[in-house]
Amino acid sequence: MQGWLARTLRRPTHETASGFRPRLVALDIDGTLVDGFGVMPPEVHAAVRRVVDNGVPVVLSTGRSWLATRTVFDELGLPPGWAVSSNGAMVVTYPPFEVRHESRFDPAAVVTRVAQLAPQARIAVQDGLDWRVNKEFPPGELLGDITFESVEQLASRPVSRVIVRDPESTEEKFSGLVSQLGLHEVSYFIGWSAWLDIAPQGVDKAHGLQIVCDDLGIDRADVLAIGDGRNDIEMLEWAGRGVAMGDAPDEVKAAADAVTGGFQDLGTVEELDRWFADTAAVAS
Repeated sequence: MQGWLARTLRRPTHETASGFRPRLVALDIDGTLVDGFGVMPPEVHAAVRRVVDNGVPVVLSTGRSWLATRTVFDELGLPPGWAVSSNGAMVVTYPPFEVRHESRFDPAAVVTRVAQLAPQARIAVQDGLDWRVNKEFPPGELLGDITFESVEQLASRPVSRVIVRDPESTEEKFSGLVSQLGLHEVSYFIGWSAWLDIAPQGVDKAHGLQIVCDDLGIDRADVLAIGDGRNDIEMLEWAGRGVAMGDAPDEVKAAADAVTGGFQDLGTVEELDRWFADTAAVAS
């Protein structure tokens, strides 16, 4: 069983090497680049652009679907490159858009069990760039074509992830639901709200970023990663320097090498400017 509930607070198992200099920057989106309304502070935009101006690849690494990731990719004006979406289940290059890797699994057991234990919940399965759902999700939460299906149809074929959503519930109640589900052969993450994200076992942001690094010939020891959510824990532990936002949960901070300021305090800018304040610096 994977995910934040299976973890205990502990110090990270690696330390940032002396002389560390990022050759790749992996950035979570929500709570790291944009606020809860999807707004990116201009200072954050400028800081990311300084990374780009130094010639260092910026890889968005997020739980968002690709279509929701692309809006931020375009807003930042990133050069053609890689992105890790759906918590590592889909790795793409853009532009032009190409799916370079997609992980799928059989959702039948999970979907059936969720429907039994939480019949009021909304269930969605990701099918490529599109969604199949049993009930309507709150506006704006799912981007792409949406098809309404029965629970049996949702469970009928492999998907890249399952999302369970109950706007009337709480994060605490969802924690109890996870315990009842008895998830073993999948990875899962509980979001800030009553949102449960279920993916193939072993698939997370670190998994997706390793695919990117293998293609680019970059060692993970040379990766700077910044994030604020429980679905960032594996990424922060994997990277050469993993940095948690100041308002991240304690278990996320415990997995990181360092903790920067909170989002409102421009913690992302603080960390990026540690390495890329001077756009004339040489990236190698």
